[in-house]
Amino acid sequence: MGNEHEPPAPQPLGPERPPAPPATADTGAVAVMGLDLQEGAQIPRKRVISWALWDWATQPFNTVLLTFVWVPSFLVSPFFLDPVVAASGVVDGDAIDCDTAVNTATEYCRALGTLDSNLGWGIMAAGILIALLAPVLGQRADAAGRKKLMLGIFTALLILCQLAMAFVGGVPAHFWFGVAMIAVGSIVGEIAGANYNALLVSVSTPKTVGKVSGLGWGFGYLGGIIALALVVGLILGGVLDGTQPLTFQLIAAGATVWTLIFTIPVFLNVPEPPPAADARRVGFFRGYVELARSIARLWRETRPTFWFLLASAVYRDGLAAVFTFGSVIAGRVFGFGFTDLVVFGIVLNLVAGVSTIFAGRLDDRFGPKPVILVAIGVLVLCCLTVFFGAGAGKVLFWVVGIVLAAFVGPAQAASRSFLARVTPAGHEGEVFGLYATTGRAASWIAPLLWGVFIAAAAHQTLYGILGIALVLALGFVLLLFVKAPKRVAQS
Repeated sequence: MGNEHEPPAPQPLGPERPPAPPATADTGAVAVMGLDLQEGAQIPRKRVISWALWDWATQPFNTVLLTFVWVPSFLVSPFFLDPVVAASGVVDGDAIDCDTAVNTATEYCRALGTLDSNLGWGIMAAGILIALLAPVLGQRADAAGRKKLMLGIFTALLILCQLAMAFVGGVPAHFWFGVAMIAVGSIVGEIAGANYNALLVSVSTPKTVGKVSGLGWGFGYLGGIIALALVVGLILGGVLDGTQPLTFQLIAAGATVWTLIFTIPVFLNVPEPPPAADARRVGFFRGYVELARSIARLWRETRPTFWFLLASAVYRDGLAAVFTFGSVIAGRVFGFGFTDLVVFGIVLNLVAGVSTIFAGRLDDRFGPKPVILVAIGVLVLCCLTVFFGAGAGKVLFWVVGIVLAAFVGPAQAASRSFLARVTPAGHEGEVFGLYATTGRAASWIAPLLWGVFIAAAAHQTLYGILGIALVLALGFVLLLFVKAPKRVAQS
C-alpha cells in the first residue's frame, strides 16, 4: 500500500464526482485504507483471539456437516434412496463399490450419482442468492455502522439451520429438506462471513494482516480437528453408531451447540469499525443502485481491487468445490467409509491449520499474490493426479489429500488479506460483501461443471473432479494479470 502519500479527501459516490480518476488509480492504492487507520496501533491479544474464535465456532458446519460427515456419509448415502434400489446395492451383506464400470451401470450406483448431482444443483441455487444479497446487506451495514449486528443476525440463522438439520431423518422424503438446509446454511454463513471478514481491520495492522487472517483460518481448521475427533471418540466409545440416521441427527445438534458457545467472544471483545463517511443509508432495493456506483468507484479508483474480485470469484469457487465434493469422491470412488472419512478429515484439518498459520507469515513477508498462485497451481495438479491415478486406490487419495490440505487454507487466508490491504476505510462490509458476491456470482460454475461432467460420463462421480480442476485453472490465469498491493516492510 502507498502509505507515503497523503490520502485525498473522501468524495461522494454519486454522479457529481469529477470524471478524472485520482492519482491513486495508477498506483493500485485507494483513498483511505481501513488498515491505515490502525497503523502503529497495538492490538490487544484478547481482541485478536476473540475474532479468530468465530472461525473456530462456525467450522463444524463446514468440516463436520458439509465436508466430512453429514453430507457424504448421510445426505448422499443409501438412506435417501428408494428402499428397493438401496437393497439392490447390497451383495453378501456389503454395499457394492461404485468405482468400476460394471457397478457404475447398476441402478443403485446411478441413483447415488443422481444424489451427488442434485446436491450440486442445490448449492448452485444457494450461490445465486448469496450473489444477490451479500453486497447490498454489506453496504447497509457500512452505512449504519452495524457490521457486528449483521454478523449476529446471520450467525444466529446459521445456528438455526444446523438445528434444523438435526430433524432430517434418513428417508428419501427428507432429502431435499436436507439439501435446503445445507444451501440456506451456506447462504447465511457466507453473508455472516462477509461481515466477519470486515472486522479484520479492527484486529490487525498493515504489518500483521496476513498473520491475523491466517490465524483465523488456522483456528477454524484446528477447531474442525477437535470437532471431528469428538465424533470419532463417540463412535469408538459405542455412544454413536455410524450406520444409524440418529447418529447424524445428534451430530447436527452438537454442531449447533458448538457454534452457539464459541461465537460469543467476537461480540463481546471486537469493536465495530467506524461507518463510512460517504456511505448513504438507503432502502434495500435502492441499495442495488448504490452497489452499481460502488463498483464504478472501484473501477475508477482502484482497478486492481476490481480485477482481484473477479479473479478470486473464479478460483474461490473451485476452492469451495474442493471442500464440498472432495469427500463425496473419497466415499463414492475410493471406498472411504464413515470412520475413514472422519479420520481423513482430522488429518487434513491438522495439516491445513498448521500450514495456514505458517503461510500467514509468508503472506506478510512476500505478499498474498505469490502465496495464492502457488497454492492454486498445486491444487490443479492434485485434482489431475486424483483423476488420472484413481486406479492406485486409497493410498493415492490419502497422499494427494494431505498435499491439497496444505495449500487450500493458505489460498483462502491470503485472499482475505489481499482484499483487506486494498479496502477503503468505512467500506469494509460493502467490499467484503462484494467479495462474497463475486465469489458466489461465479459459484454456479463449479457445481454446474461437476454435475455436467458426471452426467456426461454416465454418472461416474470421478469425472466431476475435472470440472473443479478447470475452474481452478481459469482462476489461476486471471490472477496472473492482477496487480498486487504494495507490501509494507517488516520491522
